[in-house]
Amino acid sequence: MADQVNSLEELGAVAGGNVAIEIDAPREPVRDELGRSYATGKRKDAVARVWIKPGSGKVTVNGRELNVYFARPVLQMILRQPFEVAGVEDQFDVYATVKGGGLSGQAGAVKHGISKALQLYDPSLRGALKAAGFLTRDSRVVERKKFGRRKARRSFQFSKR
Repeated sequence: MADQVNSLEELGAVAGGNVAIEIDAPREPVRDELGRSYATGKRKDAVARVWIKPGSGKVTVNGRELNVYFARPVLQMILRQPFEVAGVEDQFDVYATVKGGGLSGQAGAVKHGISKALQLYDPSLRGALKAAGFLTRDSRVVERKKFGRRKARRSFQFSKR
């Protein structure tokens, strides 16, 4: 146990000296030539493609305004959560296309996409979004129906006679 390595520099010396050691390399923003960031969000069966760019806070989902596509206030609130947590309300325009699932799953998918796109646009926002749990994909999906059952777990009604 006399040949114990105590630091990364000693490890580099032991390995031959040609080992490059990177510690806490800052993340670079990921933007396209139009200044937008793109991300894919998923929830249940819904998949959302989301582009964000600096703007006035206009949100377009499948070519329609936010309050037209997601008419329920709860769903609109879900979409605004990433901006409130990051502290950038009304600073980004959002264009999203979403397919599959129902309205609730689609709102969750767009929220996931917005969160991922925000952290790609400005990596300093990653800590707040991750602490709120918005960067984690909610992997819960509908359980498949099993053979010999009425639904996934529900049995057929028992009849004694």
